[in-house]
Amino acid sequence: MAKKALLIDYEYCTGCQACQVACKQEHDYAVGQGGIHLNQIDVTLPNGRLRTDFLPFLTAYCDGCAARVARGEQPACVKHCQAQTMFHGTVDEMAEAMDDKPHSVMYRL
Repeated sequence: MAKKALLIDYEYCTGCQACQVACKQEHDYAVGQGGIHLNQIDVTLPNGRLRTDFLPFLTAYCDGCAARVARGEQPACVKHCQAQTMFHGTVDEMAEAMDDKPHSVMYRL
């Protein structure tokens, strides 16, 4: 079986936290725990303008929604991503998709 991966194109992440909420509800994690965490990164550009990026990253609690994937469903974070910046597939598929997404990260599950 091909190894699975999660691809996050953080260039378009709006920071809505839907991924965090979906993960927490799917797995009923305790307060302070979750399979995905959203970092906010504020950068002052050379022209003096502020740029805010959001970078979701997987934590040690992430199991790739193994039960959902076994049923043929997408991981909860992917399904509920409002900006549609999260993708799930094989490592090879996600690596190929990264070619068109310069501001992306891939996590092997």
